[in-house]
Amino acid sequence: MTQDELKTLVGRAALKYVVPDEIVGVGTGSTVNKFIEALATMKDRVPGAVSSSVASTERLQAIGVRVFDANEVGELAVYIDGADEIDGRGHMVKGGGAALTREKIVAAQSRRFVCIADESKRVEALGRFPIPVEVIPMATQRLVRQFAAKGGSAKLRQKDGQPLVTDNGQHILDVTGLQLRDPLAFESEVNQWPGVVTVGVFAHQKAAVCLLATAGGVQVIEY
Repeated sequence: MTQDELKTLVGRAALKYVVPDEIVGVGTGSTVNKFIEALATMKDRVPGAVSSSVASTERLQAIGVRVFDANEVGELAVYIDGADEIDGRGHMVKGGGAALTREKIVAAQSRRFVCIADESKRVEALGRFPIPVEVIPMATQRLVRQFAAKGGSAKLRQKDGQPLVTDNGQHILDVTGLQLRDPLAFESEVNQWPGVVTVGVFAHQKAAVCLLATAGGVQVIEY
């Protein structure tokens, strides 16, 4: 199967975890786009969604799903999103699509995080994929130095020759050169650094279930 076909497979498999008559949390990214396409088949059974990005909101509205502001609703039954990496304990790196802050907010509002990914995203230790960190621009160079002190190399993410601006009006540092043996401690530490909005390590909001698309079908992993 092609990677696109694997994403379609796992996007459809995620429908099983959507709770009928309850608002669903929806993430961001190419795999989630396949889930949104599949969600169109049962949109009449879903009163709406809370979305983690402008892009996902537009896709949900295009298939006729009402999108609520997170502040309009209470706890969500489930949040369905992809990952750039996931380890054997359900810890993830997320933010390749620049939506990490809103993704973490919706994940924290949900009782259950269902991660949908293809098998290339599974790793022994997080850090092979650059770790995204959303930052307030005035803190950028100081944060670059703080990551360097930990052995990491942080680079400002660019788009069209300019710093990428997130949906929240901030910038992103992509950090390479680190292997996260204790993702929970790393997330807790970096989140405390002044100027950090969100670090794209999801250890506090880890996955409860991973639907992993493989050539042999969808593998269900529970944590």
